[in-house]
Amino acid sequence: MSETSQRRAVKKYRSRLAERGLARFEVLGRDADRALIRSLARRLAEDCPEAESLRATVRQGIGDKAPRKGGILEALRRSPLVGADAVAPRPFETGRKVDL
Repeated sequence: MSETSQRRAVKKYRSRLAERGLARFEVLGRDADRALIRSLARRLAEDCPEAESLRATVRQGIGDKAPRKGGILEALRRSPLVGADAVAPRPFETGRKVDL
């Protein structure tokens, strides 16, 4: 099966982007932030000191740390109820009769 001209064009476009060190990707965000995200991406795609400065500022603002595993478990261990042996009383119910 031959490749359509549209697919060839997209493939060539993406290879040209890769040669420049760029990649195309999709992000989700609020519609009101569309212009902001596009202008930020445009600025970050430039190869200049201003882009590096902006990149550093954004990293500092959002944090460049990967999420750690076990964060919920750590929070539960810090809970004041740890070691309190608190057991909520539950009423005993015999259940219902079932015909099998």
